[in-house]
Amino acid sequence: MRIGVFDSGIGGLSVLKPLLEARFFDEVVYYGDTARVPYGVKDKETIVRFSLEALEFFEPFNLDMLIIACNTVSAYALRELRARTKMPIFGVIDAGVSAVSKTLQNKNDEILIIATQATIKSKRYQNLLEKLGFSHIKALSTGLFVPMVEEGIFEGKIVESAFEYYFSSLQSKPKALILGCTHFPLLAKSLQEYFGEDILLIHSGQALADQLERKFHLKRKNKKTKVSYYASSDIKKLKEKAKIWLKH
Repeated sequence: MRIGVFDSGIGGLSVLKPLLEARFFDEVVYYGDTARVPYGVKDKETIVRFSLEALEFFEPFNLDMLIIACNTVSAYALRELRARTKMPIFGVIDAGVSAVSKTLQNKNDEILIIATQATIKSKRYQNLLEKLGFSHIKALSTGLFVPMVEEGIFEGKIVESAFEYYFSSLQSKPKALILGCTHFPLLAKSLQEYFGEDILLIHSGQALADQLERKFHLKRKNKKTKVSYYASSDIKKLKEKAKIWLKH
């Protein structure tokens, strides 16, 4: 089985990692639109257009499935993408929400969503959680986390200052924290230390891997998954980041 993983840049490597660790697939084709990243500050029409162009990129590979690693694309363009192809397409938002519903038994538990501006503005996470009956939901746009991670800053004073900037106004500690951007799982350790060991971190990449395993009854293969990397610019940087992020 050959699948594709699409992201607006390098952040989707955090979604690629659990897919590779699971060894469900023979081959993964990863494409990052690094020339036009970030998507999280762009309008819906632009996000949809860029996403459809990415779909055209994948056409020659004859994929069995396409994974949308980008939360922003998952929020705005899934319907348009699915309308253009018969290939199954899965986004990270639905998987993340499903993980919350399977883990939190109390609908009154507080949930905090951190993501890019566009993902928060779409209210995709909030609306899906509300439909499931969750009533205490807060969403924060934490855009500064993206350049921190891109610079390889995962802990320390800069990260602590950013956390204080965004989280100091919270009235209470959430029960669950949804990492609504592909960059944020690399801050998981620091976030766990900030909020405490008892907080539930929802990593949509891992949630997606779990969802696919259940849906298609996937079995772990004995051999490693082959990965091919492509980017709209600076493929060298993407491959260098992959070496670091996939080990982090």
